[in-house]
Amino acid sequence: MSTVRSNTDDGAAEVPSVTQPSARSPRPLLRRVGWSTFLLCAAAVLMMGVGFLWFIWRVPVEEAPLTRNADGIVALTGGASRIADAIELLASGRGKRLLISGANRATNSNEISRLNPEFERWVRCCVDFDRSLNTLGNAVETKRWAESRGFRSLIVVTSNYHMPRALAEIAHQLPDVALVPFAVVTDRQRSDPWWKGGATARLMVTEYVKFVFAKFRMGLNPGSAAS
Repeated sequence: MSTVRSNTDDGAAEVPSVTQPSARSPRPLLRRVGWSTFLLCAAAVLMMGVGFLWFIWRVPVEEAPLTRNADGIVALTGGASRIADAIELLASGRGKRLLISGANRATNSNEISRLNPEFERWVRCCVDFDRSLNTLGNAVETKRWAESRGFRSLIVVTSNYHMPRALAEIAHQLPDVALVPFAVVTDRQRSDPWWKGGATARLMVTEYVKFVFAKFRMGLNPGSAAS
């Protein structure tokens, strides 16, 4: 509070006046919010980058030989050589039965026997099919198939870049079943690093994003496997 002098007819007098408080500038608050947002975005980008490096490290670059057999074999369709490699594993006694998961309508015992006549005996007796449309569907159908046959271990056959997500989805559905990965690696993937080709690089990034979303979904619903 301050005083002001007022000249009136009765003489000088001091009149008190009230000083209005100045409005607080919103700029410091906006600046803090801006910096916090920037730091959160930078941390998210850093985490995604580190996660992508971890994902690339998890993607096999060579077809590693199997170290053990399993009760069953599951081949997830969608890439070159997956079915042929899985049938070879079945014929060599690596598993009792083979599930070809995600097969289209044209993929059946007759067609596979025609394309692989040397394996017709095993195809006729020991190969099952399901028509699931995506990796989550593959995992759900694999769960039904494995539980109906009492299998406690599975060899999972899929492309190398698809293996992390496939193992995560199947393990989420079958947490008590041992999974043995058998990654299919094409000749092109062996000869050319993924970062040298635009199409391959996009494939890796896309698969990583799908993997992140799949893990996020599983984290939100950890009890889905038990149900």
